[in-house]
Amino acid sequence: MSVKHLNQQDLAERWDLSERTLERWRSIGWGPCFLKIGGRVVYRLEDIEAYERLHMRESTSEPAHPASVGGVA
Repeated sequence: MSVKHLNQQDLAERWDLSERTLERWRSIGWGPCFLKIGGRVVYRLEDIEAYERLHMRESTSEPAHPASVGGVA
């Protein structure tokens, strides 16, 4: 089984965010789970997709999922 990983730049491009935003999110415990190996940060594609599913909304009035307040539970 092959696991696909995205680096910080890949994820920033996917979500149209700055890399600095992802760095800040990691420091405060927000965003998808990540791996840090030898100083290199990568995100598993399955964790990114799980985070995206958790944050799906049909309306702006829909309340946030409780686990989404501080990241993936």
